[in-house]
Amino acid sequence: MSLYAVIRTRGPAWNRALSLEQQPDWNRHAHFMNGLQGEGLIVLGGPLEESSDVLLIFQAAGPDQIRNRLQDDPWTKMDLLRISRISPWSLRLGSLPVL
Repeated sequence: MSLYAVIRTRGPAWNRALSLEQQPDWNRHAHFMNGLQGEGLIVLGGPLEESSDVLLIFQAAGPDQIRNRLQDDPWTKMDLLRISRISPWSLRLGSLPVL
């Protein structure tokens, strides 16, 4: 397993007049993402302030595993969020919980 930095960006279905929690199916999306974190697939994640992006740090076998798992996110299916980048990531400073 390796670490990956994943950037997801808002898709065309995102309503800029609504907050994150007011977007359609927020509860289903949050439950799905919490499940990925509970599985140990997502290590860290959250929106990048003053942007349309979200940063997620995954521990995965590879980019295909990440893409496949995110296909099941209700917000992917609704085109609220899209993957814009997946990059291998080397942690050089600090530490994460034992992976």
